[in-house]
Amino acid sequence: MKELEEYVSSFRYGEKVFYLNKEGRERIGSKKILKRTNQFRHYIMRNDIYIAYECPKTWKQEVKMNVKGVVSIIADALFTENGKYHIVEVDHEQKMSANRVKMQKYRKLIDCKVFEKPPKFIWYTTTEYRRKNLQKLCEGLDCNIFTVTDFH
Repeated sequence: MKELEEYVSSFRYGEKVFYLNKEGRERIGSKKILKRTNQFRHYIMRNDIYIAYECPKTWKQEVKMNVKGVVSIIADALFTENGKYHIVEVDHEQKMSANRVKMQKYRKLIDCKVFEKPPKFIWYTTTEYRRKNLQKLCEGLDCNIFTVTDFH
């Protein structure tokens, strides 16, 4: 990393987190500016899932799914595996009521036959208490729920 110093900035979050600075973005031709914000924990958690699922080639972030006039939602990430959608949701700081609304929307998408096969939900949250609440919200659905301690 020493050789990349002029192209990256970093901060500590349990371990050292690196991101491209202006020179780094110019070097690779990137227009996307990522700076340290309160969102960084959310991004790191989403990246944990990306790595845990072995960097799926079909991975897309912030994917909007909708049935016009009926339901609309943006998934934190989405990928396919064996013809099945995997929907990733990171529960970092939002209220459980917001998660309840999200799952109602996903159930509505399923009812509207948006998916050929019912999707698999992958949740990543911060505590065992939140995991248990999410399990209740996902009852009857194919779902994996991870906490930070599963990865760190």
